[in-house]
Amino acid sequence: MQFNEIGNPTYIALETFRKSGVGVPTPVWVVAEDGKLYVWTVGESGKVKRMRNNPQVRMAVSDARGTPKSEWAAAKARILAAPGDEAAQRKRLATKYGWQFRLFELMGKLRGGNAPHVAIEISQI
Repeated sequence: MQFNEIGNPTYIALETFRKSGVGVPTPVWVVAEDGKLYVWTVGESGKVKRMRNNPQVRMAVSDARGTPKSEWAAAKARILAAPGDEAAQRKRLATKYGWQFRLFELMGKLRGGNAPHVAIEISQI
C-alpha cells in the first residue's frame, strides 16, 4: 500500500521493532496532516522506547483492536520534542475525536495517570 492511500483513518496498527527485530503492533488513534500521520502516546511506553532504538516502523489501517484492514506500509517515526508539539497533537486529536478523546483523557486522570505524553510524526520512507 502507498502511504498517500491511507487517508485519515480512525485507527492504525503501528508496528515498532524490538532490538531482536520482532515486530510489536499496537492500535493507535491517528491524525493525518500535510502528508504525515501524527500519534500521541505516553512518553515512557514500550512503543516509544522501541522507536528511540529503531525509528523504522510499519503501519496499516486497522480497527480498534489493531486488526489490519489494509496492507502494511513502511514508514519512519520521529518523536517530536519541540515546545508545543505535545499540546498541538492533543488539539489535533480533540478536534478529530471530540468527546471520545475527552473521555479518554478523563479516564486517565481518574486512574491517577498524569504521565508525560509525546507526539510522534510518521512519514513515508
